[in-house]
Amino acid sequence: MSNDLKMDENEFWKIIDMFDWEHEGDDETVLEEAVNYLSKKSNEEIFAFEDMLSKLLYDLDGVEYAKNIGEYSFVDEEEFFSVDNFLYARCVVIANGRDFYYHVLQHPEEMPKDMEFESLLSISREAYEQKNDEDFDYLPKFDYETYSNKSKWTG
Repeated sequence: MSNDLKMDENEFWKIIDMFDWEHEGDDETVLEEAVNYLSKKSNEEIFAFEDMLSKLLYDLDGVEYAKNIGEYSFVDEEEFFSVDNFLYARCVVIANGRDFYYHVLQHPEEMPKDMEFESLLSISREAYEQKNDEDFDYLPKFDYETYSNKSKWTG
């Protein structure tokens, strides 16, 4: 991670670790403590959280990861592949915490199968809007949409 981020990685993972999985299936409740905590930070720190999230998602954006997400895995250019499904599968990796994230980063075959956690993408927006009562209009440093990390999609 570069040193210009306003939030260190430990703080980022501390927020991820606040997810309350006892409420699995009710994403808003799962994320509530993390959102409330982040909403008390400065706007710059909220943006930094979004930047770090974008970097971690970007680093998982690659063909080896996409081939290992279960039923909807990437096969080849001819087969249908849901770019959104793959993004939400990458969210699951981050939602499972630092150790799991770095394990999967090194072992793409360990990607979670047939799971998604799209709600992870809303944390910064929810926290910012709760804090400022205005729309979150911030573009993170990294584009985490599927196929953005060109180096991991070419052989």
